[in-house]
Amino acid sequence: MNQIQDDQIRQNVRSRYKEIAIQPAAASSGCCEKPVNVEEMSARLGYSEEELTIAPDGSNLGLGCGNPQTIAALRPGEVVLDLGSGGGFDCFLASRQVGESGRIIGVDMTPEMISRARGNAIQGGYTNTDYRLGEIEHLPVADQTVDVIISNCVINLSPAKQQVFDEAYRVLRSGGRLAISDIVTTAELPIEIKNDMDVLYSGCISGASSVEAIKNMLTASGFINVVIEPKDESKSFIKDWVPGANIEQYIVSAVIAGIKP
Repeated sequence: MNQIQDDQIRQNVRSRYKEIAIQPAAASSGCCEKPVNVEEMSARLGYSEEELTIAPDGSNLGLGCGNPQTIAALRPGEVVLDLGSGGGFDCFLASRQVGESGRIIGVDMTPEMISRARGNAIQGGYTNTDYRLGEIEHLPVADQTVDVIISNCVINLSPAKQQVFDEAYRVLRSGGRLAISDIVTTAELPIEIKNDMDVLYSGCISGASSVEAIKNMLTASGFINVVIEPKDESKSFIKDWVPGANIEQYIVSAVIAGIKP
């Protein structure tokens, strides 16, 4: 992709998530703008009943393809970075795990999402969360200052994924870990899906990469102990993203992990 096309993709994604950010929480949508019951959808993604009740109202937008909390193994005092933090839902859950001695940084490229997350933090009394406007390809985070990076179905939206992983590696401390949930392809996407830059790319479909491609990118960035585990059970909700399109034949959610040596 050229720079102009990359920027157009980012603008399409930014516009879609701006619309989601300014909606009331109850009117939130799934990955392809299909109205959903937020709590029901999040439970299907792997969030517990407790997790769904402790975060501030309006922070859970019913988006994503998994629960990165289940693989991050967060510890008190850690600094956690959430790529594509949205309304702050995963940040608030992580905040409780790292405690007052820890810190959570959320980065999102949509001003409306940052405003929503900051408002939710004030509403919930969260003092160890920090929301920053920026692109995940150009993180507003200093070198070697983060212990754990989490993300939920966001990196697939980037037209420059290698740069995202390079940036993730840069900001992690030695021994730091990447623990994300994202979409991967299990078969070659049909050309009509691959070329849909307006709806299906911003809907977490057209921008998905293969397991092998993601593993190669992580290794090229410098990560070791790379693990990518596709979750076949995710097909049960992915099929609803574009009803009748059978996209579950081409993509699934996966757990993606790696360590900076």
